Amino acid sequence: MIVTVRPFRESDIPDKVRWINDPANHRYLHYELPLTVEGTRQWYYRAKNASDRFDGVILADGVSCGVIGLLRIDAEKSDAEFYVTVGEAAYRRRGAALAASRLVLRYAFRELGLSRVYLFTETGNLPAQHLFEKLGFVRERLLANDVFVNGRSADRYQYGVTDKAFRESL
Repeated sequence: MIVTVRPFRESDIPDKVRWINDPANHRYLHYELPLTVEGTRQWYYRAKNASDRFDGVILADGVSCGVIGLLRIDAEKSDAEFYVTVGEAAYRRRGAALAASRLVLRYAFRELGLSRVYLFTETGNLPAQHLFEKLGFVRERLLANDVFVNGRSADRYQYGVTDKAFRESL
């Protein structure tokens, strides 16, 4: 499978809405549901030229299958927050998220010159934690009752990776 990442386009909005609204995908995501095409279009126009983020689409053999990106890119602190979701069931647990994550982390460290990338994941999201640890991320701390979504409180871990740790994971 050939995996690439390209910038998110307006034409990707229906796929993102479908992926995020799918109960198999949104258990650990923190969106106000249901996502709507119009609301996502408004987000897209606010975010598309922002210098503090990169929003991408994962392509596996040319098929759009998920979203990935960097948020809160901070040149002064030399860090950014990472996210990834494979929305198409046929591409989960087949290496698309791992390959796409490597591409985005290379971009973060080599093109943007960041020194650290971090993320947050719920403590129960074991598949994501396994992926992140394969990429060199290290669990840094527990954030108890960190989020309240869909009527429930959740604990999250913060993970971080440096360029050196990422290169060592390859």
